[in-house]
Amino acid sequence: MKAEYQLIKNYKDDEALRKSLSDLAKKTFGIDIEAWYQRGYWLDQYIPYSIVTEGKVIANISVNPMEFIEKENTRHLIQLGTVITDKKYRGQGLSRYLMEAVLEDYRTKTDGIYLFANDSVLDFYPKFGFEKSKEYQYTKEVKNTGTQSAVLKPMKQKEDWESLEKVMKAQCYVGSFEMNNPGLLMFYATSIFKNKVYYIEEKNTYVFADINETTLILYSIIADCYVSEDWVIEAFGDCISNVIFGYTPIDVKDCQKREIKEEDTTLFVMGQGLASFDKEDKMFPVISHA
Repeated sequence: MKAEYQLIKNYKDDEALRKSLSDLAKKTFGIDIEAWYQRGYWLDQYIPYSIVTEGKVIANISVNPMEFIEKENTRHLIQLGTVITDKKYRGQGLSRYLMEAVLEDYRTKTDGIYLFANDSVLDFYPKFGFEKSKEYQYTKEVKNTGTQSAVLKPMKQKEDWESLEKVMKAQCYVGSFEMNNPGLLMFYATSIFKNKVYYIEEKNTYVFADINETTLILYSIIADCYVSEDWVIEAFGDCISNVIFGYTPIDVKDCQKREIKEEDTTLFVMGQGLASFDKEDKMFPVISHA
């Protein structure tokens, strides 16, 4: 690496570097990291590793410590995301340097490390010991009979975010492989999914979802008491006849399963905690992608 380049880690409160990373991420992926920070949701579970020159971030890999709740187990993983190199600085091995630095720091400190790769770099990650893995998604045909009680509740302002946060802090997990990462969930709630949040007043339940004609795409259920997936699905009314789960449901006996094969989302894994993930018939929740 050139002498004028510097590796800087974990600098969320450095305004200049933070805004530089946000500018690069916005230019590359269309995501606004600075807005996330200003809303107070960039927490300790997002750790950038950046190459900096003349005060500007030119390449980055971010470390996301992730906790996943299972029936009788909690899995502690590291997700790598926001993998970027400014176009002007590509071809200099900066991503390789960053990957080596991250793995040196975290390889032995977690149950496993994973990432989702763009199709253009599928040959890059095996060089570091990552292996391709598989995910499986579930769908279900339903026969709802009631009227819709789930109402769209856009996350427009601080009061909306705080109401969701309050429920989230007392969350009862519904899926079989659920993310516990408040900062990342609130990133989705206040940006990408801000117009995809529904509220069911009867049991104070928030639902991240899309409706496409008769299909309900169910991403996450946030409730402070136990609610069944069937009860949530019924709350979307009798116009729904099919459900696509954006996470792994608890009860899959009436579901159809398919291997996920989508553009730019190839899963790579490393470590004992993920060695058999492709045989677990699970998926990482859509809203856990960093």
